[in-house]
Order: sequence, then C-alpha cells, then structure tokens
Amino acid sequence: MTLNERAQLLADEVERNAARLRVHVAKVAGARVIDCGGAVTGSLAAGLLMARVCLGDAGDVEYVPCPIPELGGPAVQVTTDDPVRACLASQYAGWQVKAGKFYANGSGPMRALSAREEIFQHIAGKEESPFAVGVLETDRHPTDEVVASIVAKLPLVAEHLTLLVAPTQSLAGTTQIVARSVETALHKLHELQFDVNQIVSGYGVAPLPPTTPDFVQAMGRTNDAILYGAKVTLWVRADDEVLERMGPKVPSSSSKDHGKPFADVFTHYKGDFYQIDPLLFSPAEVEFRNLKTGRCHRFGGVEPGLLRRSFGLGE
Repeated sequence: MTLNERAQLLADEVERNAARLRVHVAKVAGARVIDCGGAVTGSLAAGLLMARVCLGDAGDVEYVPCPIPELGGPAVQVTTDDPVRACLASQYAGWQVKAGKFYANGSGPMRALSAREEIFQHIAGKEESPFAVGVLETDRHPTDEVVASIVAKLPLVAEHLTLLVAPTQSLAGTTQIVARSVETALHKLHELQFDVNQIVSGYGVAPLPPTTPDFVQAMGRTNDAILYGAKVTLWVRADDEVLERMGPKVPSSSSKDHGKPFADVFTHYKGDFYQIDPLLFSPAEVEFRNLKTGRCHRFGGVEPGLLRRSFGLGE
C-alpha cells in the first residue's frame, strides 16, 4: 500500500474511536476533518495516531520512560525501517498551507501526492493514491477555502481528503511534534548534502514536555525537546571518513543559536522564524552505526538543565 492508503486506515481507526480518543470528526467542503485538540481535549492516544499518520504508518511511535534521569516523566520513541519516505516524503512539515488569514504547517503523506517541494527532486517518495491524508499544526479549524487550497495542489486521482488537526498546545499536538526526532536528523543531513538514501533505519527518543496554553511557550517546549533532549540513532551504509567529517555539523550544538531556550530565541528574532539559524533545527545527539564497517560515531549531547528550565521544572 502507499503511505496515503496506510494513513487512511489509521484515520478510519481514529474516526471509529472518536469518543474514546476525545476527537471530533466533521465534513468541510467534502473533506474529512478530524479535530484532535483544538475545540476538543484530544488525548495522548490521539497524539500517537497523529504521529503515525505523519509517518504514513511507515514507523512505530510509542510512549516510553524518559532516558534523561534529571527530567523523568514520559518520552516519545520513534522507530522506522523506511526513514526517507516516512520522514522526508511524509512527516516533514514542508507544506505551508495558506488561505486568506489561515496558516498552518502541513505534513503527512499528502505531501507525497503533491510532490511540489524541492526535496522531492532528491528523494524517492512521489506516489499516486485515491486517498490524501495530511496533518495540520494549527489552532484554527480549516474552512472551505483552506480545503480548496489543498485540493488544488493535489492530483485529480486523489478523490478523498482527510485532515487531522491539532494545535501545538494540545496533548496530541505536543506528541506529534516531539515524534519528529528522526525526521529532524534526516532533514539536517539532507541540508548538509549527505546522501540520505544511505540511511537504512532510524530510531529516536525525545522527552514529552508539559503542555501549556501559551503558544510561544508551547512552541518553545516542543522545540527544546528535540534541540536539547532528542537522541537519534541512524543505521547507515557510508564511508567512515564522511561521517567523521560531517558528524559534528548534525546536532543542534552546531548552531550559533544553540544554548538558549527556543522561546527566548524566537523572541530575540521578534517572532521571525526565517531569522533563526537553520542549523539549530536538529536533535541534541546523533549516533551513526555504520553497517559497512561496524564503527559507531556519536556527536552532540543532551542539556538536562536547559530542559528543566524550559519545562518549568526548575534549573
């Protein structure tokens, strides 16, 4: 099955269990819209399903104990044996959905149907399916105009559109964002012009921060969970010399903006994402396990003190 067909089955599961998952299903301009945390409470379970939808169900997502003793609490663990398609062709939030005053970061396998982003010139992932499934990170419910703007960028073969929606501040929204540990590592490697097709499998774990109704604080905590708390392991077939040379550039510590809570960085640049150093958006720690040679290369490290401060747990 295609990523979209797999995600469609997950969305069907969410709809069947709407009451238990505390989500709401509606029709908007012919599309199925599943609110997982905007006008409803949502749930931790809905967050796991949203994260799997983002991955096109080409990866496993679960809650585990946080591996950083100073933090405690839960963490979000991701495993995939199809990392390029799951993370870059699907999970990466590369679709900026705009319609009137509406804006949302769009992810999920509907991106592989549209395939208009530059990244699809470098990876295999474009597909055809009668189903299109996406995830929108927003606190606003999609309107007819929003749905129309998405449909306009999909091929005609995509007859059925499903959108799962949740804001950063919600239980589900927090989970699906923190589930991007492996994705951020792959995207950083792609930006460094590493051949991501050499990546065979991926594993990542990042702490799940407390939710908060304040958007900037919620955005800061979810980003900090990745930037200062995510540990990623990648199994690759590559030259050790390349990994040793490139490795120090992969973790977030390679950025000039590293070392401060993300909310402070965001405020420093007056809310302009494009002024933030793009090298910042990557996991705290990345380990490469080379299947060609058996050697391991580890770079970066977590920042427990900064995370405790960001999460409101004290220094």
